[in-house]
Amino acid sequence: MSIYRDWGLEPIINVSGSVTRLGGAPMPKAVLDAFCAAAQDAVPLDELQGAASRVIAEATGAEAGIVTSGAAAGLMLGTAAILTGYNLGRMEKLPHTEEFPHEFVVAREHRNGYDHAVRAAGARFVEVGFQEIVAGAGVRRAEAWEYEAAFGPKTAGVLHVYDVNAAPPLAELVKVAHARGLPVLVDAAGELPPRSNLKAILATGADLVAFSGGKAIRGPQATGILCGRRDFIGSALLQMLDMDDHFELWEPPATLIDKSKLAGIPRHGIGRALKVSKEQIAALLTALKLFTSGAYDRELADMGRWLQQIANALAKAPARCNLMPSDGQSYPILEITLTGKKSAFDVCRSLRRGKPSVQVGHLKLGPGTLVINPLHLNDERTAALIRRLQDELSA
Repeated sequence: MSIYRDWGLEPIINVSGSVTRLGGAPMPKAVLDAFCAAAQDAVPLDELQGAASRVIAEATGAEAGIVTSGAAAGLMLGTAAILTGYNLGRMEKLPHTEEFPHEFVVAREHRNGYDHAVRAAGARFVEVGFQEIVAGAGVRRAEAWEYEAAFGPKTAGVLHVYDVNAAPPLAELVKVAHARGLPVLVDAAGELPPRSNLKAILATGADLVAFSGGKAIRGPQATGILCGRRDFIGSALLQMLDMDDHFELWEPPATLIDKSKLAGIPRHGIGRALKVSKEQIAALLTALKLFTSGAYDRELADMGRWLQQIANALAKAPARCNLMPSDGQSYPILEITLTGKKSAFDVCRSLRRGKPSVQVGHLKLGPGTLVINPLHLNDERTAALIRRLQDELSA
């Protein structure tokens, strides 16, 4: 019996993966146990974040790190840290930044809806490069010299949305930015796996990197990781914590926050609404250890088996199945390209409206393909999904 039925909601079959709109990734029992165990006792959150920093630093190679309320929160807090450093007056003014450097240089092709988190902290974007390939008007992408030409007295930093094929490469961009004393903030929310990215992205010299905690790491959906330079991480934490304390009594973890740089204790910062609970921190750290150990890799064989069962069951349906196997860390994926009269949008809509409701990956609906991610599947859901797909494709 699902708890959601108590509130009149019927659980769905999620084969879209760890998408936020459907609640993220399933949390393993060890993660749920850590969440519940953490609820039993009280602990100062700044000290807990200090402990989290040690775990995150070991996993990423960063100087420091904190648990955030998602990758978008990490971007907002990272931006706030770059904008203010340890300047209490600037912290108090955010998001009003006109009086000090507040521009972030970003490639036009890196702009996306998630960068609202950067703008919300008070940053303003200066765009460089063109999407000439997408526009069919050329072959070039953003180049390092364009960033350098855009740097000026109002520049506070650089935003980079990570992709292994990004142009210019992140390491080259970091070199150009650091030559002008400018930090680089990296959005790597969905760049796990491979696990190696936890360290490889920071190894480019990037100053701050934000990862999602509720996707491949499989912590609580509303968690993320911000890691990088200790001074920026300390500033980010200052602007997220509950600061209702006396400066004379306050003893933050010295490995994260250098109290000697502060003339007093700041008020609640712009990140106060982005707070995380002790339970979320404990659960995320547990999930991070599972992820880095490769514990989730053992599930990949079952995922491949379920997808093969679906493909076999649709052998006579008006569809062509393409099973893309796992690389040893990433999930296997099944693509179902429709060959009948019904459009992929019609099938997707019917799957959502039926019982049980099914939500497939919709990235390729335009070309007529349903994408099946097995992250939430088990034997029972796979059998139900096969029935739903057979019914809809044969109707």
